[in-house]
Amino acid sequence: MTACHNLNGLEDGETWRRTGTLLGGEALAHKQTVTSACHHCVEPGCMTGCPVRAYEKDPVTGIVRHLDDQCIGCRYCLFTCPFDVPQFSSRLGIVRKCDMCSDRLSVGEAPACVQACPTEAIAIRTTAVADAARAADAGPFLPGAPDPAITVPTTHYKSSRPLPRNTLPADFHQIRREDAHPPLAVMLVLTQVAVGLFGAGQLLPGALGDSSAAALAIAVFALGASVLHLGRPQYAFRAILGLKTSWLSREIVLFGGFVGLALGHAVAHRWLPGDLARIAGLAATGVGIAAVFGSAMVYAATKRPCWRLPLTGPLFFATTVAGGTSAAAAIAFALGSTASSQALAGLAAGAVALKLASEAILLAKAGDRRVSPLRQRAQLLLGPARALTFARFVFGLAGAAAMALAAWSVPTAASLGAGAIAVVVGELLERHSYFIAAAAPRMPGELP
Repeated sequence: MTACHNLNGLEDGETWRRTGTLLGGEALAHKQTVTSACHHCVEPGCMTGCPVRAYEKDPVTGIVRHLDDQCIGCRYCLFTCPFDVPQFSSRLGIVRKCDMCSDRLSVGEAPACVQACPTEAIAIRTTAVADAARAADAGPFLPGAPDPAITVPTTHYKSSRPLPRNTLPADFHQIRREDAHPPLAVMLVLTQVAVGLFGAGQLLPGALGDSSAAALAIAVFALGASVLHLGRPQYAFRAILGLKTSWLSREIVLFGGFVGLALGHAVAHRWLPGDLARIAGLAATGVGIAAVFGSAMVYAATKRPCWRLPLTGPLFFATTVAGGTSAAAAIAFALGSTASSQALAGLAAGAVALKLASEAILLAKAGDRRVSPLRQRAQLLLGPARALTFARFVFGLAGAAAMALAAWSVPTAASLGAGAIAVVVGELLERHSYFIAAAAPRMPGELP
């Protein structure tokens, strides 16, 4: 680790090679030290997920290199790599990773880690793709490690002694808090609110008037906030280069299409009323729904258990309905349509209630006997992050109650406005927990 750090001039806290410990045994305790770096996978998730094509795989050696000059610091490769290999440098605003010291290999020298290891525990060899694929199909190459079938790594772990059946990483039971990514949370929630509000405006054009302008403003603000997540925001325009393989590029294109069509609808509604405005509105709604699906796929494509599409898809679309209808209810009342406002408020209350119920069911996983990412997620949200979970349910219940009260009694501008704000704040808190409680499997680490 030290040799790699020194040779590559890494920053404090930046590591391209790590060590971990496996513990097990019954009658006799067993301890095994393992080391890991980039596995230079046959199907690298970092490369397929990158929206700016900042990764390349050498067709001869198979080494996966990161192109620093091309990187915009979006950090999506941190999600798509199941082995937690890429490292973000806040000073440089880019991601960096191990390239197997390819410059040393090209002149016949060993990589820094190989040269420095006093027991020759690391070796660089040529391996056949077919062998790597067979090994990946056989199951995890280390106890507790991520599924190698996701990216087909080319690292082989060998031991002269078989590992005991109960061998686990030393940090297997550690509950980890992941990075929060606030700009992404804001972007996801507000774009979904914008799509929901715009769709409600198309269903009830008489009650909501030209609500497309409000939806457009929210969407533009949300997309602008997402740029703050980039390490090099001045190169954000590159983010569509990976359209062929990256769901992040597709999400950006879809939301760009939604904003363009929503703008066209707003212009047509004001200056060219009639069928043209209606067509533009329906097209924008369809593209907006596709964009929300694209957002769900951005995270489902990482293959993280807590971000699977059956969990993420309903979560994101529930936010679209709950946030969009609550905002639409407040706008409809302000425009004098009380009946429509009450109907929208009732729909918002139901959507929030269903969403809170589904989240409560997932929190019940904390009592499962079997260790799983969902159990670890629930234990984090009910343990170290319990204040966040409590605040999320408080705002969510307050928003649902305010909307339900408006639906069944005479609404007021203050109650609807406060209810819509509570719903959106609750969704922002939920999205914050979505990131910090991702519970992603990792390579074995050390005792906490």
